[in-house]
Amino acid sequence: MAGAAICGMLALLFYSGVLQVNNPSRAQYPVRGVDVSCYQGDIDWDVLSGQGIAFAFIKATEGSSFVDQCFETNYRNALKTDLRVGAYHFFSFDSPGETQADNYIANVPKASGALPPVVDFEFYDGKGKNPPDPDGTRKELNELLDRLEAHYGAKPVIYATEKSYSLYLSGHYETYDIWVRSILTAPKPLENQTWTFWQYTNRKHLDGYEGTEYFIDMNVFNGTFDEFDNYVEQA
Repeated sequence: MAGAAICGMLALLFYSGVLQVNNPSRAQYPVRGVDVSCYQGDIDWDVLSGQGIAFAFIKATEGSSFVDQCFETNYRNALKTDLRVGAYHFFSFDSPGETQADNYIANVPKASGALPPVVDFEFYDGKGKNPPDPDGTRKELNELLDRLEAHYGAKPVIYATEKSYSLYLSGHYETYDIWVRSILTAPKPLENQTWTFWQYTNRKHLDGYEGTEYFIDMNVFNGTFDEFDNYVEQA
């Protein structure tokens, strides 16, 4: 019973955000950032940007028609801060890559100094239990990536979980920067490439936002501040 109680307490501390399983060293990973969506509600970007972060990725679109209702305001206000800012698109396994690219391009303006576009490539609605055909999926993903690169003048970053990376990306996307999600352990080595961004927790709370989601995702860049200052940006 004591063991069960301890496990329950640890689970509660993790769920509440008090216990951070991953806590990357600032000496090793000095460049920190957040990713946000409308779940964080109204964001005071002056407050948020003053809490030891250097970048922010903001959800823009999903699939062929969905637009995050907070994106335009978030993007405009984030660009007024000292943060480096980027936008991300949530990939849909259920719609063509071409129309997904149309959706993103129609809603995300080109911005001088902005970070490259990001494609969030992960499972949803049971797709992880019944993964769609890899060849067909990569065809649509490639169409989306190619269109974004041609429009924004920068090769997109691909965000992936361990499972989505291993089933679809491994061995096929070595020329792309990878943003890994690993919230319980340090990221596992990737095949023939090194991760560029790491989402290390989804249970951090910072000041400066009021939404339905109390927590915010935290990330690190795999490099120094000088390397980040010179990191690729939109043309």
